[in-house]
Amino acid sequence: MANEKTRSGPDRAALVAGVLLLAVAALVARDAASQTIVSSYGVGPTAMPYVVASGLGLLGLAHLVVAFRDGLPAPDSSDPRALGWIVAGLVGFIACVALGGGFIVATALLFGFTARGFGREALVTDLVIGFVMGLVIYVVFFKLLTLSLPAGPLERLLV
Repeated sequence: MANEKTRSGPDRAALVAGVLLLAVAALVARDAASQTIVSSYGVGPTAMPYVVASGLGLLGLAHLVVAFRDGLPAPDSSDPRALGWIVAGLVGFIACVALGGGFIVATALLFGFTARGFGREALVTDLVIGFVMGLVIYVVFFKLLTLSLPAGPLERLLV
């Protein structure tokens, strides 16, 4: 056991995360209750928000249990460089989609930067892997499921 320290009092991070997850679960459930889409057959599209709200609620309750549990080890310190790579990947994904770069390029950025944040040193290889994964996901969603994802120049070539 590398980290023998135990913390005293509730774990603030788990407590805050639990409360936030429960609040988001309540918002999702409220929005699901206000939907007016009615299905004429069995389970309709309104069922999924309730599933998501239930999952968020269970996760929030689990965080609250962990927050007040005694004897848990103190969390390790975070690596700011790794966190920076992951945040850069998320910002790159959002910016790429918002600025019309498309889903495939955005997925490549997210995958490559996140892999780098987790310590992998082959950024170019990871960008290629992310590009292939984004391409496969886009084709499955667009061609097989007939659902649209954010389109950019590459996606327009596939249509």
